[in-house]
Amino acid sequence: MSTTLAPAPQAAPAVPVPPRRRTRVLALPEARWALVSLLAFLAALPLDLGGAPAWTYGPLYAAAYAAGGWEPALAGLRALREKTLDVDLLMIVAALGAAAIGQVLDGALLIVIFATSGALEALATARTADSVRGLLDLAPTTATRVRDGGEETVPTADLAVGDLVLVRPGERIGADGTVVEGTGDVDQATITGESVPALKRPGDDVFAGTLNGTGALRVRVGRDPADSVIARIVTLVEEASRTKAPTQLFVEKIEQRYSVGVVVATLAVFGVPLAFGADLTDALLRAMTFMIVASPCAVVLATMPPLLSAVANAGRHGVLVKSAVAMERLGEIDAAALDKTGTLTEGTPEVTAVRPAAGRGVGEDALLALAAAAEHPSEHPLARAIVSAARARGLRVAPAEDFTAVPGRGVTAVVDGHTVHVGRAETPEGAETTVRVTRDGTLLGTLALTDRLRADAAPATAALTALTGTAPALLTGDHEAAAARVADATGLTDVRAGLLPEDKAEAVRERERAGRKVLFVGDGVNDAPALAAAHAGVAMGRAGSDLALETADAVVVRDELTAVPAVVRLSRRARRLVVQNLVVAGAFITVLVLWDLIGHLPLPLGVAGHEGSTVLVGLNGLRLLRERAWRPE
Repeated sequence: MSTTLAPAPQAAPAVPVPPRRRTRVLALPEARWALVSLLAFLAALPLDLGGAPAWTYGPLYAAAYAAGGWEPALAGLRALREKTLDVDLLMIVAALGAAAIGQVLDGALLIVIFATSGALEALATARTADSVRGLLDLAPTTATRVRDGGEETVPTADLAVGDLVLVRPGERIGADGTVVEGTGDVDQATITGESVPALKRPGDDVFAGTLNGTGALRVRVGRDPADSVIARIVTLVEEASRTKAPTQLFVEKIEQRYSVGVVVATLAVFGVPLAFGADLTDALLRAMTFMIVASPCAVVLATMPPLLSAVANAGRHGVLVKSAVAMERLGEIDAAALDKTGTLTEGTPEVTAVRPAAGRGVGEDALLALAAAAEHPSEHPLARAIVSAARARGLRVAPAEDFTAVPGRGVTAVVDGHTVHVGRAETPEGAETTVRVTRDGTLLGTLALTDRLRADAAPATAALTALTGTAPALLTGDHEAAAARVADATGLTDVRAGLLPEDKAEAVRERERAGRKVLFVGDGVNDAPALAAAHAGVAMGRAGSDLALETADAVVVRDELTAVPAVVRLSRRARRLVVQNLVVAGAFITVLVLWDLIGHLPLPLGVAGHEGSTVLVGLNGLRLLRERAWRPE
């Protein structure tokens, strides 16, 4: 059977989460026609069995045939006009053939079950789309825009990049952006899957559709609402539903030849016994039954539901998989390679050591506070790290005057009447960045900064090792010492440092030429060549950059490395369900065909077995929509 797949008070009433959009059964045309067919059949059946005149139940049977069969018949004829044989047409021909030999009730039963099966498939497909498209219901229709000191309520669709919006406690955020003022706990489980609200401060990213719990936030819109993460999830899943995985393409290629074979075999099942003197009605009934049970409806439905359900589930957990092809490829990998900066590390520096100079009379806190005061006006990542470190210690950051910054030289400012200079020092070892702090020309000490390792780096690499059987390789353009530090912390031994982007791509190709199917994980910018060269590529990044979406097979929106092995596991589960479906479909067809050829398979039982296997296979594929399908087994 074919399927188409101004700040407010801190407390405010919580906004209820909109219910997930669920397609009503009767909203589907397939379901409405199936219902009409069923009702007509149920009205005719007691009249027929009770011995009423044919004119009382005949029109009802005709209505059941017409209501349940006109759509698949039309689709089958259109396919035939394009020189392809649709399995829908085989079912209609079988039903009409049964009616032609007087088995009107059996033919009507086939039509009713066939139409009902089609309605269930349409409903399952719609529910798959609903599970992701329902995220759009979370995005508010209006937002409070701050302009010229005043506030105005505008449709979220009218927001533009650079607009400043006010999000009060209990309101949902209208667009992807960055917090510029305020602090609050934001429930972003709809995007990232986090069970606990995330604390958002100035500089933190927020997503459309997430719920602000406490504290008013002023957010600078960073992305057009139509291009938000939620909208991208929906777009990518819809695009995935239009792609076909290699397994599906193979099945469809075989289906055409198989369907022609079914027609030829049906003619043989009818003609051969007839030539040896069999009864015409019996021979035709057996042939019609054979055509029904041999049709590859369940086989056709075996592949796409599991893959699309996996794509939808991954999208709900913040992993955008571009297509069904990409989802299938993720499950095939047997080796992994990882970038360092922005992948195993957060890509942001942190102060790891404060080293006062001997004999200067300045302690660690005083040195850090002085450096933070001078760096406070700067937007440089090192400056933000120093200021954050001072605040984490609860230190007072004095105001700075006459601030100047010279690229490559550092910053200079007047703090408490003294000229303070903070600038980078040469560090031959390369594993850390050293910052010198001077006051009135006198060296007071140094600060050491390193790129912060992701908290989930070690668990993620361990999970990838377990999935592939080999530890991932570390491919980085950074210094050997910096790479070694990260490798030691994550248990990696295959390390290549100082690589240019093309060197990373060549390292991936080497492994591919050796017969491995490599998963490369990078940040989607300088890693683009390696992402493209790998068998499957995953880009890290909350923003989901355009380059990452173009190059990688999947993008981890929530920026958690553990999502990478999770989506690989999900893909492998989808592949296992595809195999299960093909085995189940093949077993049903084999048993029913042999039963019909060797023994006597009643037409109603053949119909029930054939359509039952089709529904079973479809529902089995939808198991991956469940929440627990994302979690480790």
